[in-house]
Amino acid sequence: MKKILFPLFAVLFLGLVLNCSAVPDKNPYLQRQWMLVSFAGFSKDQLMAHKAEMNLTGKLDNGKIQGNAYMGCNQMSFTSEFKKDGIVKISQGISTMKACQDMNLESSFQKKIETMTKYSVEGHFLTLSDNQGNTMKFVAADWD
Repeated sequence: MKKILFPLFAVLFLGLVLNCSAVPDKNPYLQRQWMLVSFAGFSKDQLMAHKAEMNLTGKLDNGKIQGNAYMGCNQMSFTSEFKKDGIVKISQGISTMKACQDMNLESSFQKKIETMTKYSVEGHFLTLSDNQGNTMKFVAADWD
């Protein structure tokens, strides 16, 4: 009985190891839901009232994360690529087309997010910045 079970377990274990190694690693420090806490001329209270967030828990494909954002009105979707050297590339996003009473935050965010070129993760904070010194600071939604 041992002669039959050992090779069977070995084959099953090897299959699991090979199958798992083909799956790209997720970065739990980066791929999470982020709440926007600091952004160009908007107070933290305004950002919280709009429930401003960026979600990077989407599908990972060839190192690119399918992300989305919400700034109080429309859902925005984009592709992001975070490289190990602190460089980020964010594609031009697409958005739902609802007309809302206050779209200042959403319009500003949508214009700026695709210009961000650098990132850093320090503790529970994600900071995005561009070459002109503009920044967006986020805190992990699961951290209080």
